Amino acid sequence: MTNFYSFRGTVTMISDFFSGQNGEGEGCYQLITVENGSGAIVNFVASPTTYIVNHEMVSVGDLVTGYYDGDKPTILIYPPQYQALVIVRENQNQNVKVDFFNGQLVSSDGQLRLNLSPYTRTVLTNGQLFTRNPANRDLIVIYGPTTQSIPAQTTPYQIIVLCS
Repeated sequence: MTNFYSFRGTVTMISDFFSGQNGEGEGCYQLITVENGSGAIVNFVASPTTYIVNHEMVSVGDLVTGYYDGDKPTILIYPPQYQALVIVRENQNQNVKVDFFNGQLVSSDGQLRLNLSPYTRTVLTNGQLFTRNPANRDLIVIYGPTTQSIPAQTTPYQIIVLCS
C-alpha cells in the first residue's frame, strides 16, 4: 500500500533531468515544475515508469496533479523535489483518484466508494486487461459523477491497477 500524496497546480517549466553520471539516462527523465495558486512550487521528476493518465502530453501552462509516495525520503531542497508516480493532466470531463482501495473498494481516506459494472474497464499500466478483483490494491480510478453520500459513490469509467 502506497501512501499517495498529491500536489496540484500549473506547469511552469519542463526540462531534462540528468540522473546518471555516464549519460545513460539522458533524455529519459524530466523535471516538471508545478506552481499552485498560492505561490507554492514543487518539482516532479518524471521517469520512464511515471504513469501519465491517458498518456497525454504535458506542456507548460497545463493544470496537473502529481502523485508521489509520501513515505519515501526526499532531499531537503527548495522547491521540494518528488519522484512522480502518477501525473494527471486535468480534464473537466473526468475525475481521477489515485489511492489504495480496500476490500469494499473504499479509498483509504474514506471519501470514495467504487461500484463496479460490466462496463468498467480494468487494465494494467501497460494497457493489458486486469482479470482479477481490483480490491485491496493501489488504483488509478477515472470516473464521472458521484453521489452526494459519504463516502461518495461512483461507477468508474476505467480503473488502472498499479502493480508493484
